[in-house]
Parts: sequence; C-alpha cells; structure tokens
Amino acid sequence: MVREKFRRDASIKERSMSDSYVYVYIDPRNFEPFYYGKGKGARKEEHTKSKGEARKTKRIKQIIAAGEKPTIRVIASGLTDEQAYLVETTLIWQADGRTLNEAAGRFSEKFRPLRTMHLKLPGFDSNRQVYFFNVGESSGRKWEDAVKYGYVGAGHGKRYRLAIQGLQEGDIIAAYLSKNGRGFVGVGRVTASAKPARDFRVKGRLLIDYPGIPEGLGNHLNDDDKCEWMAAVKWIKTVSRNEAHFKRKAKLYVPQLVRASLAKQPKTVEFINERFGLDLSKLANGDNE
Repeated sequence: MVREKFRRDASIKERSMSDSYVYVYIDPRNFEPFYYGKGKGARKEEHTKSKGEARKTKRIKQIIAAGEKPTIRVIASGLTDEQAYLVETTLIWQADGRTLNEAAGRFSEKFRPLRTMHLKLPGFDSNRQVYFFNVGESSGRKWEDAVKYGYVGAGHGKRYRLAIQGLQEGDIIAAYLSKNGRGFVGVGRVTASAKPARDFRVKGRLLIDYPGIPEGLGNHLNDDDKCEWMAAVKWIKTVSRNEAHFKRKAKLYVPQLVRASLAKQPKTVEFINERFGLDLSKLANGDNE
C-alpha cells in the first residue's frame, strides 16, 4: 500500500511539473505567426484582454478592428517549465526578428546572434572562445611583464584560479587593464593552459627566477588557491597602458570579472576589432594572425 501511494504521488507530481505549453498567435489576415509564448492553464488567452502599447497588443487590436480574432494554437504541451522556455526561445530565434516578442526568451544567451549564419563563430562553430580578460595588477603582476614574457596572470583566490583555468589553448583574449590605464591593451592567443607560479616557465626557466620580477609573484607557491597562476599567451597586438583603448558611454562590456565570454557582445568586439585592426572571430577560427 505504501509503495502504491508513493507511485501515485510521484505520478501526480510529475504531471503537475509537466503542465506547461508553448503557443503561437497567428494573424488570420495573412496567416503570419506574430507571437510565441509559454504558459499554463488559460495563459494563452490572456493577451486578447491586454491593454497598453506593447506591439503584440496593438496587432491584436488591429485584428479585432478588422472583424477577426487572432488564431491561437498550442505548439507543444505536457512540458516542464524549462522545456517550455527552451521551445519558446527556439521558435523566437528561428523567426529571426519577425515576431513581436519583446524578449528573446529565457535561454536566448545560449543561441548564436541573429543573422550570423554566414560567419564561423567561436563557441558555436569552433571550440575556441573569445574572452574578455582582466589583467588586473597587483604586487606580483604588471602589464609590462605580461607582454615581455608572454602570459596573463590571475590568482590569490579560488574563483580567480578557476577563471584563468578556464582558458584553453587556442582561445583568443582581449586584455583589459582596469587600473592605471583603464582600457583594452592587447589581443593574444592562449598557447598553453594555466599553471601555478611554481611551474610556469619561459624559455625553460621559471618566471619567478627572472630578475626584476615582482616579489609578490612568489607568494604562497605551495597553495593552489592563494598563489598566482599564469597562462602562456602569444600576443598578436599590444599597446602601452597610456594608449589603452576605451570609449565612455559606448556600452562596452567590461565586467568586474577575470574572464568573460565576448560571444554575445558585438559592440565590444567591433570596438576591439576597429582599434586593433583585427578580426577576433577569424583569429579564433585560425583564419589569420
């Protein structure tokens, strides 16, 4: 009896978690789909009662004024919330801007930008990524050393270690100096994944043994979370801190993170391409240097 009750309760719970659906609004005057949505219960009918200036609301009013009603159809049902959001996002993306949806969908950040099928995009069509990388300076880190010895560094905390360990050979980085210059200072290709300072070598010699290297680079050498980590980089183009590229009020993507993807930041990528005379996507695909 207990086992049967458990199965019955589990079945009820599963059904209640799979009661979402995805619907479409179609203009009967030209049979054009103009809105996709995700809902439960009577959600799909509610837009016909909406007020306001939303584009879909205006379209519904126009249809009604013409003596018609929008055709509402469920495309997929019996879905979990997450499944429904994914289907909704896929349909909106596939519509390529032809619908009146104000938002691109819950999972839109997972989809390639619209109208880019003619391009080979890093992270979509190749495993290589294009990253923003904050070359923040510290007692053991200077931009000039990074250029001279071919690397980027991060560390002194688990999240910083994990950030630099996320770089893979072949990835392209746009180096950003957040202090004492503020701006993009270089573009380079990662040539080797990150290693702790105790193991990072340049031309066969430990970097910490080079003369003039800041003493802080050698701190906490035996503690992976507290020590400095370095990833080898072949710099393609660099500028001095005094020539750092930046433009205020240009909505450039400069997060307070060590590493962040530029896959969804076309304005920032365009800015970097223009200022450095490069094409980050082609670099990531190995098309040019």
